[in-house]
Amino acid sequence: LTGEVLGVMRQLAKEGMTMLVVTHEMGFARNVSNKVVFMEAGHVVEAGDAQTIFGNPKELRTKEFLETLA
Repeated sequence: LTGEVLGVMRQLAKEGMTMLVVTHEMGFARNVSNKVVFMEAGHVVEAGDAQTIFGNPKELRTKEFLETLA
């Protein structure tokens, strides 16, 4: 079911629909997001464009989190 939902959301994003999505699916977020907000314990750790957040995060906590996914 998760795959089906992500597929529909990918299609909607491709069609230009604006969405606010909360997800733990980082691969999905990396592929379809324009902007990303990384939060922990209810606090914003880092926010910015997806390419920067996933490719060159500024905050140590964001870097640590993304390294656990590799």
